[in-house]
Amino acid sequence: LRLVHLDLKGAAPRVSYLEQLFPLLSQLGASGVLVEYEDMFPFQGELETLRSPYAYSEEDVERIQQLAELNQLEVVPLVQTFGHAEFILKHEKFQHLREVERFPNSFNPHAPGTLPLLRNLLAQVMEKHGRSSWIHIGADEVFHLGEGADSRAWMSRTKGDVGAMYLQHVKEVASAVAAPGRRALMRRTEGPGTPGSPGHAHRPAAGPFLAKYAESGFSSVWFASAFKGTTGPAQAWPPLGHHLQNQLSWLKVVEAMPRFAPLRLQGIVLTGWQRYDHYAVLCELLPVGIPSLAVCLQTLANGERRRGRPGPVPLPPPAHRVPCLAGGFTEATKRKVLDVLGFHSIQLEQSTCEGNGAFPGAQIYRLVEQVNGHLKESVAKVLEEESAVKGWFSPYHRKRRFGNPRNLESFGSRLLKLHEDWQSVERSLRAHLASVYFPDAVDEWLEENVSPYLEPLRELLRDYR
Repeated sequence: LRLVHLDLKGAAPRVSYLEQLFPLLSQLGASGVLVEYEDMFPFQGELETLRSPYAYSEEDVERIQQLAELNQLEVVPLVQTFGHAEFILKHEKFQHLREVERFPNSFNPHAPGTLPLLRNLLAQVMEKHGRSSWIHIGADEVFHLGEGADSRAWMSRTKGDVGAMYLQHVKEVASAVAAPGRRALMRRTEGPGTPGSPGHAHRPAAGPFLAKYAESGFSSVWFASAFKGTTGPAQAWPPLGHHLQNQLSWLKVVEAMPRFAPLRLQGIVLTGWQRYDHYAVLCELLPVGIPSLAVCLQTLANGERRRGRPGPVPLPPPAHRVPCLAGGFTEATKRKVLDVLGFHSIQLEQSTCEGNGAFPGAQIYRLVEQVNGHLKESVAKVLEEESAVKGWFSPYHRKRRFGNPRNLESFGSRLLKLHEDWQSVERSLRAHLASVYFPDAVDEWLEENVSPYLEPLRELLRDYR
């Protein structure tokens, strides 16, 4: 299985966008979607307080599953049940369930209300996903576990450690989702070399971890690569070569799997975080990440086809040099990516694609490319490098409201033109974003990525006028 992660804790797409996206995912080689709803799920009863003002309706959740079925995509819901619980524990109503009172990251597994809350949470999600054969229970990055008073008392009383405490809670959660035809999936971050984790694109020494799971009686494992959302909490543009390297690294691990029989590979999740956590800013938007996703999906699909041929998958190249046709990314793979996305060339090292693009959200891709590549630089050129501005329209002049009209006129037309051009881009971007996202995401992205540069330009223009 190749699941594409849809992280809805930031910039959750409208269902109308998913209607366009799912056929593309299927065409590119995905076999399912991992849907991390967080506050976008239509929780009911005591959990209703968790819902975002723009949360999907019950009809939306059903429609998402219908769209997936139409495109032969498996839907795997993800519910955080240990760490990454900020969307729950930030609420005063549930604050008493925190492991450490100051931090809303992780559940206290010993609090009497924790398991009942999680069972309710899981039951509501599973009820709306009766057709799903998998449910993901999260369980990674349980920050501060063992630091709370209840946990310290438990370890003292039982002579146990944090690992035993972690396993006990996960087993209790897993028992809440156990049912014929349904299996639990969870994520473990195995140290700083884990592929797919932020900043690590290269193949780790995966052998010891795989051997440990095989010896512990696991029958199957999943891997997690990434197509966006791992190279910086405020990253706006995905580095294509970096993410291709990540897939090639995982293909090497896949190649080694026969050594760990009977442990087998069940699937791989292409993660695409939209925020590093519930409180972080938005990172790369989904439409902006689609070229990276296409490269990654096709590389994995082609790499799996190559596994049946004689000879090993080539070793990934060094991080600073990612040749276009390495590993599973052959000329044919590249051609398919270009044809499907409507581009005529792709430059991995520069993370650029040439052509208008013909995929859902291509207009957003192009507009964000302009903002990311040129907005900051063009404004800085006026504010910091234009000699007439620095010499005759400095903050000193502007504060005291005087200047020589002759010198002001020497840069005025360029200033007006620059503002007009970027205002046009901003209007167009807002309109296209609004067709894909809800108002909160549109406002947030523009305030974080456009306003910091346009506002100083507008202030200069106001003073000029």
